Amino acid sequence: MIRFGTVTLSIVFVGLSLSASADDSINERRAEMIARIDTLLSEQWAAEEIQPANRSNDSEFARRVYLDLTGVIPRVAEIREFLEDERADKRNRLIQRLLASPRYPTHLANTWRQVMLPGGLDLEQLQNVAGVQNWLRKQFAQNMRYDRIVSDFLVATGGGEAGPALYYTSLEVKPEKLAASTARIFLGLQIECAECHPHPFDHWKQEDFWGYAAFFAQLEQSENRRGPANVGLVDLDSGEVTLPDSETIVPPRYPDGNLVTAAAGGSRRVQLAIWMASRDNPYLAKAAVNRMWAHLFGRGLIEPVDDIGKHNPPSHPELFQALTAYFVDTGFDIKELLRTLTSTNAYQLSSRLDREPHAQELFANMAIKTMTAEQLYDSLNRIAGGRPANIPNFFAIRSNLFDQQRLAFIGKMRMQGSNATEFDAGVLQALTLLNGSNINAASQADQSGVLMALDSPLFSPEERLKSLFLGTLSRRPTADESTAFVAHVSDSNEPREAMGDVLWALLNSAEFALNH
Repeated sequence: MIRFGTVTLSIVFVGLSLSASADDSINERRAEMIARIDTLLSEQWAAEEIQPANRSNDSEFARRVYLDLTGVIPRVAEIREFLEDERADKRNRLIQRLLASPRYPTHLANTWRQVMLPGGLDLEQLQNVAGVQNWLRKQFAQNMRYDRIVSDFLVATGGGEAGPALYYTSLEVKPEKLAASTARIFLGLQIECAECHPHPFDHWKQEDFWGYAAFFAQLEQSENRRGPANVGLVDLDSGEVTLPDSETIVPPRYPDGNLVTAAAGGSRRVQLAIWMASRDNPYLAKAAVNRMWAHLFGRGLIEPVDDIGKHNPPSHPELFQALTAYFVDTGFDIKELLRTLTSTNAYQLSSRLDREPHAQELFANMAIKTMTAEQLYDSLNRIAGGRPANIPNFFAIRSNLFDQQRLAFIGKMRMQGSNATEFDAGVLQALTLLNGSNINAASQADQSGVLMALDSPLFSPEERLKSLFLGTLSRRPTADESTAFVAHVSDSNEPREAMGDVLWALLNSAEFALNH
């Protein structure tokens, strides 16, 4: 027994040693990539004679990374704990903790679902949206390789994994729609511009677009559909696409220009999925890296993010190439990519820069991004202390997509533009923030979770104000702010309502509505 126990322990220790060695290797590789990113950006700033912004303070960084990685602002206790933490590596610890939280895969699934189904959360498409998001969340929760996610998505047949199939049916299983959409999402290519004529700026011809669309020409929805969770897809042995206004059949052609060989087996979608995840595909890793960079920095290394090509070179070619190679070498690991990027000095720069207007294009300061409608609602809901109620359990969805109040808010607040750094709100959005039910719930003393928690004689007006600032702006008030707001509450005959006025003002400030 002793010998057995000793052997067992030795095996355990060897396993721990190997694991530690692997972790050290990963950490070393990550550190090298972080240094490379910052060095290449710094060299560009020096060449352009640009002085970058200062490093963000802890409040600015914490709020930013919470929104980017989990889609919601930090709670009062969370931001207070972070600000009081004196450890030198507390930012890296926070990044690690957020990437391990259940909100991370939910937020990432929400982000990618908006890319895949940009039409919004209208009721007609809600089941499709929910199915896609639920499937995506499962992949990100398991930290599945990105190339595997794309391959599985392309060959989905429905049944138990209805999410991808619902995406196909939302585009009516039409080859031209699926070609245009998947090329933008997974390859960063706007090949649909060549659907009717050669691309005006890039090298794509009609044969290129319809050759790619041919991979979806033999796909159809099965007839034995039994409810939204049982959407089925079938790959047939026949079905072709032709050039518009002609009878010229276009055979399947990969976007790199190569035709499908006779030796390639499986359905056309299987052939496309194999190529998509292969090293022969020059676009997949680039498109993913560019999209994740834009997610964090407000704009891509190539902008727009879905227009990769020789006609639209990256702002930092060497950096783009190095980061793409790193993503491939680390196993198409989205979580590792986000961990690396958020750990750079570039990501942790302040958004405050009063100098060169083009510095943001060179990432010399952090872009100020508008909160998405989902981020805004979830942050307001966190302040109000509310919980989504009466949500039906379609597809075992681990989200609140079916919260009718949430849907109504998102419908009003959704911006029309796709650029996160451009604020295009109108009268409807302004009125929703000024006097909407969500703002009222978050700022009224008898409804707000934050205000009710502070309604105790144990807290001084200054302490209540500090908590309101931490819960909304993730920072403590300045001396001037404290003096003005405390005076407003102290001079009021209804201190509780006055404190609600303060919270309402904070929630309607530009600082609250922006990710900076």
